[in-house]
This record gives sequence, structure tokens and C-alpha cells, in this order.
Amino acid sequence: MMLSFSAVSAQTKSENEKTAIGTMLDSFNVAAAKADFDTYFNYFADESAFIGTDATEVWDKKAFKAWAKPYFDKKSTWNFTSLKRNIYFSKDGKLAWFDELLDTQMKICRGSGVVEKINGQWKIRQYVLSMTVPNEVVDKVVAEKAPIEEALIQKLKK
Repeated sequence: MMLSFSAVSAQTKSENEKTAIGTMLDSFNVAAAKADFDTYFNYFADESAFIGTDATEVWDKKAFKAWAKPYFDKKSTWNFTSLKRNIYFSKDGKLAWFDELLDTQMKICRGSGVVEKINGQWKIRQYVLSMTVPNEVVDKVVAEKAPIEEALIQKLKK
């Protein structure tokens, strides 16, 4: 079987870009663990969003920075380590999206998002942090959160 040079070249470029995004995401997590505010937030594009584990946590970059600043100032940030990561690309290679399982203080969480190549650097456009819930305990988790979230459900339905 013969592969054309351009196919091999495209595959190598894709692998190089996956490596660059993986390195960026790992460095993003290290910056949070070290409470390095400026470095952490420089990984976000100017127009970006962070969606947290609570249903009310949907922030643009400015709002997320304001929420996070006290945690960074007190050096009481989060320490996430990727356990498994998948990265996919748009046809033009300018956008990529990822999902990963993270080892966190909340046990396994899922990080997912969209990154864009801006001025030669991959930047986070959207980041979503979700807690995973093993199927065996879904009923217990739902029973625990139902009284807290019921008011929000009613508010959102209006």
C-alpha cells in the first residue's frame, strides 16, 4: 500500500497539532495547580467561555477571571491531571475540540471544549468541566441534588 507524500504530511501535521494542543492543555492545568493567574487565563481566547459543574456557572473570560481571582490569590486553586484525552479537528485545521477524563479532587471529571489557532497559538474558546457520575449511583446523586436544582428548573422553564 502506498501513501502519498501529502497524506503522510497531513497526518504528521495533525499529530503535531494534537501534541501542541495536549501540551497546551497540560500546561493550562499546571498553571491552575500553581495558582499562576496570568498564565492560566492567557490560555483562554479573549472571547471565550468557561462552563463549570454547577448549572449556574456559565462565564465569559472576564466574569470567570473575577470569580477565580480570590482562589488564585489564596493559592487554593484546583489540580487536574489528564487521564485520557481525545482531540478532533475541523477540516480546515483552525478549530479543534477535545474531551478528556481528569483526575481531580472531585475524583474523575470530564473536561471538554473547543480550541482555536489564533496568531499561531492554540487558545481555549470554550471549556466545559463536568463531574462524572457512575451509573450505579445516579439515583442517589439525583436524589441528593433534586431539592437544590428544582427551583432552578422552575425558574428556567419560565
